[in-house]
Amino acid sequence: MGGAVSAGEDNDDLIDNLKEAYYIRTDLVERAFRAIDRADYYLDEYRDNAYKDLAWRHGNIHLSAPCIYSEVMEALELHPGLSFLNLGSGTGYLSTMVGLILGPFGVNHGIELHADVIEYAYQKLDSFIKTSDSFDKFEFCEPSFVVGNCLEIPPESRHYDRVYCGAGVQKEHEEYMKNLLKVGGILVMPLEEKNSLQFIDLFTAVFLFPNLPAKYEVRTLQELARICIRHTLRVTTDGGDGQARGRGSSFSVGRGLAAAGLHKYGPRFKRRRVHRRHCNTLMLEEEEEAEERDEEEEEEEKETGELLRPQPAVNVLRERILGLPLPEPLKMYLLYYREK
Repeated sequence: MGGAVSAGEDNDDLIDNLKEAYYIRTDLVERAFRAIDRADYYLDEYRDNAYKDLAWRHGNIHLSAPCIYSEVMEALELHPGLSFLNLGSGTGYLSTMVGLILGPFGVNHGIELHADVIEYAYQKLDSFIKTSDSFDKFEFCEPSFVVGNCLEIPPESRHYDRVYCGAGVQKEHEEYMKNLLKVGGILVMPLEEKNSLQFIDLFTAVFLFPNLPAKYEVRTLQELARICIRHTLRVTTDGGDGQARGRGSSFSVGRGLAAAGLHKYGPRFKRRRVHRRHCNTLMLEEEEEAEERDEEEEEEEKETGELLRPQPAVNVLRERILGLPLPEPLKMYLLYYREK
């Protein structure tokens, strides 16, 4: 399945095409798709096909078409703190995107029939955590994968807010799938797919009873401390909206009051007009400074005959962690032992 949108030159180009075709409709889903390069989940020799709107299979490894994943992510209506179960979790691509939205206090489980695919998924997950620039931009719910047949889940297992099954499901198993949900939950799955072999191969070739994680997972104090420290540093770094700020900036001081409809100088409406003028003045000054910098760079390029290369973005969260007065092992723990 797939082919609904044009192929992209890179991951961002593919996402642009999915947005234009209205497969991606919300900012939250768009951010998750842009944060993870689809090509990273392909074998190296097949990466050239990663940005086509087509499914891909190699042995037991399988990825659905981007348009399918887009529809699924939108239909799940995800938000932080939910519990999610991925039936036939495959490479872990979808589960990792979901984890970016669920946040550190969500639940992210996957069941996969093939042990070699589970190993492949954990390799890709480890690579994302250790090397992706996107990891420090989100509060992540790390997925857990188990080997098993998703039609043989013990009835005493936990229920989930969101469940996705990527394979064709015959009508008689619809109620079984619904029983995995909490009250008010959402189940996304295809029904009565024409190619019944997909159903047989995925579910009935081997009968394995998956041991899902416990219903109530208790985190260690060390893990909770890491989550809270990274959250605090991230919020004081960018105010929660991607704008870099210092800890003691006046914007940060007034932000909590503004959320409550108040202002440190009194009711907001009394100073709104003055505040806008001040912002407009600052914006004009910044635009003038940017134009001057552009002119200087153009002159330098003409003199040297070389194009100026853009500086790589600074990972502010990482820099702040490295600047903490802590032993190096603790800093590396806070960084999830990331090398960059």
